[in-house]
Amino acid sequence: RIILKHLFPNCIPMLIVSITLGIPGAILSEASLSYLGLGVPSPKPSWGSMIAESQDFIRSNTYYSLFPGLCIIVTVMAFNMMGDGLRDALDPKLRISRGEL
Repeated sequence: RIILKHLFPNCIPMLIVSITLGIPGAILSEASLSYLGLGVPSPKPSWGSMIAESQDFIRSNTYYSLFPGLCIIVTVMAFNMMGDGLRDALDPKLRISRGEL
């Protein structure tokens, strides 16, 4: 009963925030490994492999490598901001300091 009343309300929100803030690291790891050729096999699309394959055309068409890079940046920033927002909304210590509890 103590676990259900005191432990879960404080652990579950932090677990959700931790998972949300861990996703950008996984995205960057996958993109960098596939950029180096150690990621998913070639026929499957990956932002890192798209950037690696567009290196030959970077002087003539920079858009080939620009758009996958921008997609990585936007996705990572979106997950980071979502994690920060969830942390602000779900952290019990912040709710106490704001006077909501």
